[in-house]
Amino acid sequence: MATFKAIRIDKAEKGTTAALVQFDEADLMDGDVTVRVEWSTLNYKDGLAVTGKAPVVRRFPMIAGIDFAGTVEHSSHPRWKAGDRVICNGWGLGETHLGSYAEKARVKGDWLVRLPDGISARDAMAIGTAGYTAMLAVLALEQQGLKPSQGPVVVTGAAGGVGSVAIAILSKLGYHVIASTGRMSETDYLKSLGAAEVIDRNELSVPAAKPLAKERWAGGVDSVGSTTLANLLSMTRYRGAIAACGLAAGMDLPTSVAPFILRGVCLLGIDSVMCPIELREIAWKRLSNDLESTKLSEITHEIGLDEVIGTGAKILAGQVRGRIVVKIS
Repeated sequence: MATFKAIRIDKAEKGTTAALVQFDEADLMDGDVTVRVEWSTLNYKDGLAVTGKAPVVRRFPMIAGIDFAGTVEHSSHPRWKAGDRVICNGWGLGETHLGSYAEKARVKGDWLVRLPDGISARDAMAIGTAGYTAMLAVLALEQQGLKPSQGPVVVTGAAGGVGSVAIAILSKLGYHVIASTGRMSETDYLKSLGAAEVIDRNELSVPAAKPLAKERWAGGVDSVGSTTLANLLSMTRYRGAIAACGLAAGMDLPTSVAPFILRGVCLLGIDSVMCPIELREIAWKRLSNDLESTKLSEITHEIGLDEVIGTGAKILAGQVRGRIVVKIS
């Protein structure tokens, strides 16, 4: 069997190690579709995995990478045939199932979404799990009834992958977007994406003095968690909603029931990993319509497979803005 390049994570005496190696195709896991991987992306979770900063990987050895776009090489699944262009993200890729930082992947056909017309494989990964998660958050807010006429929306972690795409989508849909960031030097960048206002994250990271604060927004997308999410909830207008999809500041939530029972605020949980295929298809179709290609190019930076490990450390240090695409083959 052939070998191919892959980033393999192994268990070490203390933590894990990650290295670019030659991987034997015979060691790929079970699946009914084999894909030639062309592009992947670097997300916050990928950074945790390749640096070993958190126990993301739950099987060893593991090929890192949680999403990919590529072309089907072999398939015994009824939906897919050789030559089909596909996207895969979530489902335990890079955690329990060998992932996307490799020139080949073998997965279940039920995990795949067809690459939408008008989106290249590179653009799909410029969107990636972060952009797809942002779209899931927007869909959840819309399902809750949120409309631009109801007032501003806030986006935390604004210069990151989820935040950048969320700003671009929400602004195109007509929302007044308030971007919260720890890098005020990125103000011009955030406004170029469509942010109407930019605020310092310190406004939201200090523990609230009261369970309820002055109402500031009708909704929001939060990728930070912890005290930031608690403050967002306390500042959300009557019957507003916050979509939570990240934990960059921690998994805790130091809040009270006050926003929920006194203002009817809703906290919407966004899971991108096990999301049903029908909702995935809706999200990718909306992304092909609601995300401007020019803005996508503005927030995207390209690296090679050999640069992933070093760049993973940078994304955890908050030194990366927007989206990073990884050219695999």
